[in-house]
Amino acid sequence: MATKTKGGAFELSLERLEKIVEELQASELPLEARLKRFEEGVALVRECKKSLDTAAKKVEVLIKSSGGKVEARLFDEVRQRLRETGSGEYEAKEETTD
Repeated sequence: MATKTKGGAFELSLERLEKIVEELQASELPLEARLKRFEEGVALVRECKKSLDTAAKKVEVLIKSSGGKVEARLFDEVRQRLRETGSGEYEAKEETTD
């Protein structure tokens, strides 16, 4: 499996996964070796997904809404709202409960 270094584990795992895919596509490996590569690839996919999920949680942006309360918004949602306003300023959606 890929060697882990601080700050580069995801990139190393992804690079190893790409090499495994190339090896499997070449079809030159015996069945047993292909199964071992596939198993390693599945483990790497899970590892990469976990890293991406962790990163997504860290990419939450805190926004102070016009109502004065702090809200946690995912980065993609904030970026989309910035595009919608076109002004570069975030406008929190008001949610009314009557």
